[in-house]
Amino acid sequence: MKPTLLMALLVAGFSWPVSADTRYDLRVDGLACPYCAYGIEKKLKALDGVDGDTLAIRLNEGLVSFTVRGDATITEPVLKQLINDAGFTLRGLETQDIVKPEQKND
Repeated sequence: MKPTLLMALLVAGFSWPVSADTRYDLRVDGLACPYCAYGIEKKLKALDGVDGDTLAIRLNEGLVSFTVRGDATITEPVLKQLINDAGFTLRGLETQDIVKPEQKND
């Protein structure tokens, strides 16, 4: 039985180039108005790696979601301090890796 090309590549240790961004979902107490949301938005966009186009704030749910580039990381203590400095309380944090193929810039 002959190994398939895919099996041969896997055995050889070949891998497709990929990058992983991270999606952050923050549960924030006290979000009630657009002005509140703007304060958090401004602080998050100032962090290195935050994709401002993905930033979404749902006031009624107290949910702040955004994506960070794969080469940047934001720790929970940093987020907790940022939310605290904006006048709110971080009640929960969930992260999810988003794996996508590397894009070549030719």
